[in-house]
Amino acid sequence: MYAILDIETTGGKFNEEGITEIAIYKYDGHEVVDQFISLVNPERDIQPFVVNLTGINSNMLRNAPKFYEVAKRIIEITEDCILVAHNADFDYRILCTEFRRLGYDYERPSLCTVELSKNLIPDQASYSLGKLVRALGIPVSDRHRASGDALATVKLFKMLIDKDSTKSIIQESIRLNPKKQLEPKLIDIIASLPSITGVYYIHNAQGDIIYIGKSKNIKKRINQHFTNNNHKSKRIQHQVAAVTYEATGSELVALLKESEEIKQNKPKYNRALRRTVFTHALYSFKDNNGYINLKIDIVDGRKNPITTFSNRESAKSFIEKAITDYSLCQKLTGIYKTKNSCFNYDIKMCEGACILKEAPEDYNKRVEALIHKNSYKNKNMVIVDVGRAVDERSAILIENGVFKGLGFFNLNYQISNIEVLETIITPMENNRDTQHIIQSFLRRNKRLKTIELNHK
Repeated sequence: MYAILDIETTGGKFNEEGITEIAIYKYDGHEVVDQFISLVNPERDIQPFVVNLTGINSNMLRNAPKFYEVAKRIIEITEDCILVAHNADFDYRILCTEFRRLGYDYERPSLCTVELSKNLIPDQASYSLGKLVRALGIPVSDRHRASGDALATVKLFKMLIDKDSTKSIIQESIRLNPKKQLEPKLIDIIASLPSITGVYYIHNAQGDIIYIGKSKNIKKRINQHFTNNNHKSKRIQHQVAAVTYEATGSELVALLKESEEIKQNKPKYNRALRRTVFTHALYSFKDNNGYINLKIDIVDGRKNPITTFSNRESAKSFIEKAITDYSLCQKLTGIYKTKNSCFNYDIKMCEGACILKEAPEDYNKRVEALIHKNSYKNKNMVIVDVGRAVDERSAILIENGVFKGLGFFNLNYQISNIEVLETIITPMENNRDTQHIIQSFLRRNKRLKTIELNHK
């Protein structure tokens, strides 16, 4: 659990500042579950430049509560939480100073979104909150007021968690909350999980991830882990201390994140490699007569396939449908073995490429249309799918035929502006697994929206 906060102060000499406004949003890693926002009477003068910056003046604070009157609420809302702030050293120091004046030692673990951003979103022109959220396309209102800045920090922190493919933020938070790790009841863990699409992480008592999976119903899938009697499930049941999850909304995003994060984290109960996820591929070659032939074959790592399949049956089904959809020749797609015309030519469903009756140029146009549709080689595009909320969408970025990564957006300009798009995208590895995941998902989901990009 996180307490994401922002504090406005009077300014002045070091450790003599007073709080003029505080906003705290209690965040469970997915949504805000509680909040506290209040002006505070600092019982001291406000520096003129601070008044100009925040708009908060002494008249506004005359009837505001003093810090001792809100101290109990601050302690309660931040209990068992990690404090998160942009430039956390400042906000944490100010809070500790105020509590010290009351004779109370206030201690909480903390995280700084400036430091996290420098690590997870490198090469930004500025890491000030205003300039950083603008570069990331994060909307912000009431800049330099506690509530507006704290809400912007919530949105920034959510993006940073998305970008943290090693899951170090989540693992550290579990280590810092050991109370939740003692004698976990599996039924309580299941009860706390949602029935949504996403990636889940099973942790041991040290916070280490021991298993990563994806599901369209996380609660149901974890229930299966905890009720199965196979050897691996029993070992997981014995070692589990907590289950965290990341909502994705999109099954495609969940598949890509699962593949990437298993490779990054190497959990002990996941298979080390998932190369067996696809076994067959579609290849093309040009014959001596100039016709493009298609061929289903076992995956060969030395060749570049058009697309890949989980088994021979799904590959054969794909080719049979393609023959109908694109009026292709059974002989030139490897389905009908003959030295003469194919069966479809005999029933007038083939134009005769099999017996050199149709010109190669005409036949090849239809084959190339099939290849273009089912391969993203040399393409610049964004695949748009559902997001984690009604007003959000997910984006998978392909640049020059290479999968670059994924992210989430609320506003259309975030994907139409290539600079902003590349910033909100979490970089991910392009490999044969990701290519198979994306291509097979596109085949199964014909209505998925794709946007071709005019690259800079």
